[in-house]
Amino acid sequence: MEDSDEAMVQVWRENLGVLTQAVGAVTRLARMMSLSASLLKLILAGQREFSEEFVRGVETVTGLPAGWMDAPHGAGDIPESTQTAIDTETPFARFRGTVHPVRKRTVLKSGGDLLGRSEGARRAAEAASDEAEQNRRRTHFRKVRDLAAQEVRRLEWHLNHPPAELTVLRAKVEEVMDAANELDERAAADLAGRIEQIEKHHDLLKRHVEKLHALLTRLDLAERGSEGSE
Repeated sequence: MEDSDEAMVQVWRENLGVLTQAVGAVTRLARMMSLSASLLKLILAGQREFSEEFVRGVETVTGLPAGWMDAPHGAGDIPESTQTAIDTETPFARFRGTVHPVRKRTVLKSGGDLLGRSEGARRAAEAASDEAEQNRRRTHFRKVRDLAAQEVRRLEWHLNHPPAELTVLRAKVEEVMDAANELDERAAADLAGRIEQIEKHHDLLKRHVEKLHALLTRLDLAERGSEGSE
């Protein structure tokens, strides 16, 4: 990060401290930003750099006005809606950006590479850097994909083990039908049909969840040619 940005970075970091000064606020804000609490603590301690994209993400996720992070603030300046969002861990939006600043490539003078490397070596280094970034993006994609697949699998398990209430519901409705000797045939058919529809939709939902899980596990960032985007 350039020297001209250092003053603004310090303001951003201090404002992050203001937003997270309450007990447990660091952990809550980290979860709202889809980060680990340890990473956010390192950022607050000045041991990790962070991007302006991350700062704007904090504003969006917590409901802060645009540009709020650019000026020094105290605890009394935090909007009530933002404080409530952090206290209840209820984000206004989902952060999908990049936390770490993008490294700028080495600037070359007309006389050649600043580090004295050959043009071929410089290009090889840039290619290696690009490949490393692509690998990082693929790794991140697969991580969030696998987490989503786990949640789908958990839902699938619950659907394959329906609650006892579903069985009890059918039994109770059948008791009503048996007890009503003079129950209108259309009403009886409607009752039976509703139960059947509930069970059919339960089975249909299971099939959709199974297909969703299969789609997620087959997805791969490289295969879709999406290395250049999160």
